[in-house]
Amino acid sequence: MSMAGNLRKVTHLGKVGHLRRVARLARRRPRVDLSHPSRSPLGSSVVNCVTYRDGVRGPAGGDLVDAVKRVRRNGDGFVWLGLHEPTDQEFAGIAELFDLHPLAVEDAVEAHQRPKLERYGETLFAVFKTVCYVEHEELTSTSEVVNTGEIMVFTGEDFVITVRHGRHGSLGPLREELESDRQQLAKGPAAVLHAVADHVVDDYLQVTDAVQADIDQVEMDVFAENGARADPGRIYQLKRELLELKRAVVPLGRPVEELATRPIRVVSPEIQTYFRDVLDHLMRARDQIAAFDELLNSILQAHLAQVTVAQNEDMRKITAWAAVIAVPTMVCGVYGMNFDHMPELHWTFGYPLVLGVISIACLALHRGFRRNGWL
Repeated sequence: MSMAGNLRKVTHLGKVGHLRRVARLARRRPRVDLSHPSRSPLGSSVVNCVTYRDGVRGPAGGDLVDAVKRVRRNGDGFVWLGLHEPTDQEFAGIAELFDLHPLAVEDAVEAHQRPKLERYGETLFAVFKTVCYVEHEELTSTSEVVNTGEIMVFTGEDFVITVRHGRHGSLGPLREELESDRQQLAKGPAAVLHAVADHVVDDYLQVTDAVQADIDQVEMDVFAENGARADPGRIYQLKRELLELKRAVVPLGRPVEELATRPIRVVSPEIQTYFRDVLDHLMRARDQIAAFDELLNSILQAHLAQVTVAQNEDMRKITAWAAVIAVPTMVCGVYGMNFDHMPELHWTFGYPLVLGVISIACLALHRGFRRNGWL
C-alpha cells in the first residue's frame, strides 16, 4: 500500500475513534434539552463561565447552555462554572443541566458543611473549608483570628462547578494561574479540582504561620517579669480560634487521601500524584495545629502556676506584716487594761522602755522575714 493510502487509512481510523468517543460520552451524560439558549440557568451568583479545550480558554460570549453544547458537540474540553452563594432558584437549572444529585445540591446551597468527598454516579462532590487570617494590631480576649468559608466542587467528565461561600477565598487568581499552565489545565476537570484543593491547603499553611506569631507573642507576655498579670482571656481566645482552624483542616485528611490513593473515574492516576503532594502539605498543617494546641495548654498551665505563685507570695507578705504588727498590738493591749498593779507602771522610764522593746521586736521579726524571702 502506498504512503498516501496509509495516511488516508490512519485519518479514517482517527475519525472513527473520535466519533465513537463522542457517542460514548453522549450515552453517559444526562439527556437535557440544549436547544433553547433562553433557558440558561445563569443568575447573579455566577462569577464566571468558561470553556477550555486542550488547556486553552474558549471564546467568550453566549451562556451556559451554549458552552455545554460546544463542549459536548466537540467531544472534548470542559466547562468551568464559578458560583458565589447561589440560591435554590439559581442553582435549580444548573442542577438539572448537569444532572447533579439533590443531596449534593442541598449541601452546596445551604453551606456549613463538614469537609468531605462523595461520589454520585459519574459526578464527584468535594467540600473544602477555606480559612483566612484576620489581621489585628493587638490580640485581645475578643479578637477574631481565623475566618472560615467554604468551597464546594462538582467534578464531572466535561464540567467542573465551584460554589464559594464566604467573603474570602476568591478563585480568580487561581483561574489565571491555571490558564497560564496549559499543560496542566489540559488534563481536564480533575486538574481544577487539584488546583482548588492545593489552593485551600496552602492557605492553611499561611494561616498557621500567622497564628504561630500570635502564640509566640502570648508566650513572651506570659513568661515576662509580670507574666502573672497577663490576660488569660487571650489564651482562651487563641484556643477557640485554633479549634475553628482544626475543624477545617483535620476532617479534610480522609477525602484528600482518597483522591491521592483510591481509583476514581474522573481523577486520572497522573492527577492523583499531585494530590499526594497536597496530602503531604495537609498533614504538615494538621501537625502544626496539634503542636499549637499542646503549646497553648502548656502556656495556660504556666500562667495559672504563675498566678498561684504570685498569690502565695502576696499571702506570705501579708502574714509577715501581720506578725510584725501583732507585737505592738499585744504589748499595747496588755498595758491598756488599766490595772493598778502592773510591771513598771509608775516608773519614769517605763514608757520609753516599752517602746524600745516593741521597736526591737518588730525590727527582729522584719529582719527574719526578709532573710527568709517573705518580705
